[in-house]
Amino acid sequence: MLQASPHGWHGAPGGGSSGIIVKKTIRVEVPVDKYPNFNFVGRLLGPRGNSLKRVEAATECRVLIRGRGSIKDPSRVISISPEDMMRDKPGYEHLNEPLHILVEAELPASIIDARLLQAREILEELLKPVDESQDFFKKQQLRELAILNGTLREDGSSMAGSVSPFNSSNLGMKRAKTRG
Repeated sequence: MLQASPHGWHGAPGGGSSGIIVKKTIRVEVPVDKYPNFNFVGRLLGPRGNSLKRVEAATECRVLIRGRGSIKDPSRVISISPEDMMRDKPGYEHLNEPLHILVEAELPASIIDARLLQAREILEELLKPVDESQDFFKKQQLRELAILNGTLREDGSSMAGSVSPFNSSNLGMKRAKTRG
């Protein structure tokens, strides 16, 4: 265990009553056995990893996706996946386990449990499969991706009466440009 400076966590004055820094890790299971076709990794990561980065920033915890399915497979054409090639190498033993999330925190003892609980609650909410037509979080991720890619259409809301999910009750949502 480390002793914190009198300035508290990250140099901020008044770091609470307990200046002892503690490191803890919790494990959150991903329900791939119940929902084998749901893209949990994509939902957790979000566009360019931004959704996971937001969880980390909000909770001051490090979030790691581990287990089978945690490594991106860029070319599913070859018969041996990168996961299969890495599985027994040092540092990749987690690939023998089911998909899961590790949440690590190194924070003052007075706040670490609350931050880990907050991270667990956010992640468990993200791990609840939702029908795509009602998945507001996924719509937000797709909109963010369109903005990042520069393909968001600024059409306005001239499509009154449209049954488009981008125009119904989600005011401000714009349809992404499509090619072709």
